Amino acid sequence: MEGKRISYHESVRKVYERIKKDGMTNIWDRFKAQGFGDDPDKRCPFCLGGVRCDLCSNGPCRADVAKDKRGVCGITGDGMAMRMMLLRNVMGASTYHYHTDQTIKTLRATANGKTPFEIKEPDKLKNFAERLGVDTSGTIKEIAIRLCDFVESDFNKKYDEPSAIVEALAPRERIELWKKLGIFPGGLHGEIMFSTSSCLTNVDGYYLSLALKAMRLGVAMAYQSQIVNEFCQDILFNIPRPHKMRVDLGVLDPDYVNILPNGHEPFLGFAMILQGRKKEWQDKAKAAGAKGLRVIANIETGQEMIQRWEMDDVFYGFTGNWIMQEAVLATGCVDLFACDMNCSMPIDPKYAEKYKFKLIPVSEVVAFEGIEERVDYIPEKAEEQAAQLLQMAIDNFKERRKTVDPVTNLPTNEAIVGFSSESILEALGGKLDPLLDAIKAGTLRGVVGMVSCTSLRDYGQDVHTVNIVKELIKRDILVLSMGCGNGGLQVAGLCSPEAKELAGPGLKSICEQLNIPPVLSYGTCTDTGRIADLLAAISSALGDVPIPDLPVAAAAPEYMEQKATIDAVFALAFGLYTYVNPVPTVTGGPDLVKLLTQDIKQVTGGLLNVETDVIKAVDGIQAHIEANRKKLGI
Repeated sequence: MEGKRISYHESVRKVYERIKKDGMTNIWDRFKAQGFGDDPDKRCPFCLGGVRCDLCSNGPCRADVAKDKRGVCGITGDGMAMRMMLLRNVMGASTYHYHTDQTIKTLRATANGKTPFEIKEPDKLKNFAERLGVDTSGTIKEIAIRLCDFVESDFNKKYDEPSAIVEALAPRERIELWKKLGIFPGGLHGEIMFSTSSCLTNVDGYYLSLALKAMRLGVAMAYQSQIVNEFCQDILFNIPRPHKMRVDLGVLDPDYVNILPNGHEPFLGFAMILQGRKKEWQDKAKAAGAKGLRVIANIETGQEMIQRWEMDDVFYGFTGNWIMQEAVLATGCVDLFACDMNCSMPIDPKYAEKYKFKLIPVSEVVAFEGIEERVDYIPEKAEEQAAQLLQMAIDNFKERRKTVDPVTNLPTNEAIVGFSSESILEALGGKLDPLLDAIKAGTLRGVVGMVSCTSLRDYGQDVHTVNIVKELIKRDILVLSMGCGNGGLQVAGLCSPEAKELAGPGLKSICEQLNIPPVLSYGTCTDTGRIADLLAAISSALGDVPIPDLPVAAAAPEYMEQKATIDAVFALAFGLYTYVNPVPTVTGGPDLVKLLTQDIKQVTGGLLNVETDVIKAVDGIQAHIEANRKKLGI
């Protein structure tokens, strides 16, 4: 693997050379080693098809539908593949909701005056509470506590007790459809139990039933976990609004104490910025021999942070997404890697030992072999814990700077970040009309929500994502980008105003009119629910056009893990044309493939596209958008 088969980004390719020179195990070599022969993408055909199961002691079993070869229990390949997909979705929903649980704990503690944070957006708090039917009388503290009580009560409903959150937030036509299909959910915790119980050996082996349960879980997750999480983080840390942000590995200066919050939860990251902006901490860093102290955003925790807070000399910039992790650490510029929930790699201790940084888990769910020191986040102790982490980083600086030769002269770009439903409305003068008028006039053909991870399957890091998005904007399709893929587009320059030159004439004119890039940085994978809420508003503004009839689509050009699979299943339940790559591990179930790529359109209005070729994939997205434009008479 070399060149762009490693990464789209020059910075990563440069640090990869250093990693190889140092003889370090790395994600690219490990990926190649998993392949058969000289092909890193060639793997076990049963595993690739999703028709391999080891859930009971009679296995592992393999299924072959063409021969009616079933598992020992009798489950078909279709059932096998969908059952494993549902189990992935359980993990994705559970992990999303762990984040939400921490957010609600933080909001409650903040309302009670026990954190260094404050409620930054009281109007959003009132608006969100009102949408949920929560009493908005009294003080901001009282409203916040009532909101926390309400959502936690809804999370804990039984699976057969309808969710009040979904009832309050979802489009009416979707609610009616979900109830008709029997997939309107109860509380998220109950839904996780219901889905997991269904996957036990000899309980539910019917692929269609399992697919419906997966969609039901996806609906619960999107509204109860994602929307509640992001809206409450907005309430605490600001609604995202457009601003500039430094990106790429050049934001790491070896002469500074560099602290990288990593994962998906921004709480201690924000707390460390608040501390780091104080003169006393900058003085401590300088006394240790550094030029100062910086907090550098990283991966999805970084996305949560850069969307909401502007850069300065302390909150200096953003590195990139998760596949870059070893390259980030191997720059020799990192003093402390604070790992919250998700996206910290089991290999990190070896990099900490080699490149002399402190590796500190800051979430109770994160653990590393050989790492005993940890600072598990507690909202009420956030200020104290942030100070503890800053001190660890400062104490680390001298040894790291003395013993590690850093990689320097790495590139830095600027991206425009911080778009949200509210900020898009603000840019449009408070109404959706200018956007809708542009779509109706054909200046914009449609909108794609790009919710993606990053993967090495078939292409180098971010290569397929960048190519898909370039092709979309060339065809006058506006892209809202989320997830690790968003980080890839930021570093690749597609979230900068200059990228308008890559857009078609219609989209370019909109970029010039509104002074925006052709790709709007919309947040993290957790913002999937936020975009569903925006599409509901667009549907309403167009006269309650059903979601499946809108000139929009979802795309995940490089999905990777379990949170991504439940995002895709929710998109199908929501009625969206959904493009995913790599091909999901369901191809061994032909009836399941037919359900997801053809028949589901008659069920929810959604459709799955798994085309691997860039042009053909975008052709499919465009054909869907144009067909819906024709249906709407625009």
